[in-house]
Amino acid sequence: MSRGDADWLGLDGTTVVITGAAGGIGVRLAESFVAVGASVALLDRAQDDVDALADRLRSGGAHAVGVACDVSDEASVAASAAEVLERIGPAGVLVNNAAVLQSGLATTIPLDEWNWLLGINLTGYMLCAREFTQQMKSLGGGALVHTASIGGHMPQGYAGAYSVAKAGVRMLSQVLAIELGEFGIRSNVVSPAMLVTPLSEAFYQDPAMRAARESMAPIGRIGTPQDIADAAVWLASSRAGYVSGEEILVDGALSKNQLATLPRPGFDKGDALERGR
Repeated sequence: MSRGDADWLGLDGTTVVITGAAGGIGVRLAESFVAVGASVALLDRAQDDVDALADRLRSGGAHAVGVACDVSDEASVAASAAEVLERIGPAGVLVNNAAVLQSGLATTIPLDEWNWLLGINLTGYMLCAREFTQQMKSLGGGALVHTASIGGHMPQGYAGAYSVAKAGVRMLSQVLAIELGEFGIRSNVVSPAMLVTPLSEAFYQDPAMRAARESMAPIGRIGTPQDIADAAVWLASSRAGYVSGEEILVDGALSKNQLATLPRPGFDKGDALERGR
């Protein structure tokens, strides 16, 4: 998106809070909101990283601040909300994006690891929503956008509490949409599938692995953080002003392609092409 789109989207001058802002999706979210005129508060445990990102965005003329925050810690979230209010003004948009991934069996994962993952991927979303929607109420409304996952629709085994947390994010968003609607606050979800990010880049260094993954998505490519950012910016904007409690699944139709991946003699793509000749 270009800066010229700012007025059309209604985000020019809006304070947008982004959690997990130092990660691959977080950085692109920050860049995309700045491009449409928003001011950004960048929250992450990695203080140096968000400070560097804020410096880079400010060098381009943006209004940006970096704030240290552990979203799983109630006191840290409250302190971060107070700092955002003081340094950049009340939040009009919150993008809940912080996340971690941990491998393990649901039946054997140590309880502290289970609680750690839920604390960041689910409870942290509630804590941030609780704090920043108070600021939105003072503005007469706002928008929440939560990053979930296709793993919240389809169980991703051997990933500990990940799918459980992401399914919880989807339901949390719907509950918030109901409870906060009277205050003019909307709540929606963006759910990625296969993405190339710094965390997943190793998956795609093997050309055969990349080709196999690309073939699973009807659109024929792996997603990027920009795909997620574009959906999030739209959901946060006034163009989506009557959209709440909903979800955009950003997966290149991967989730709609399950039957096509099953062996079906006489009904695969080759058979269909042959009959069409």
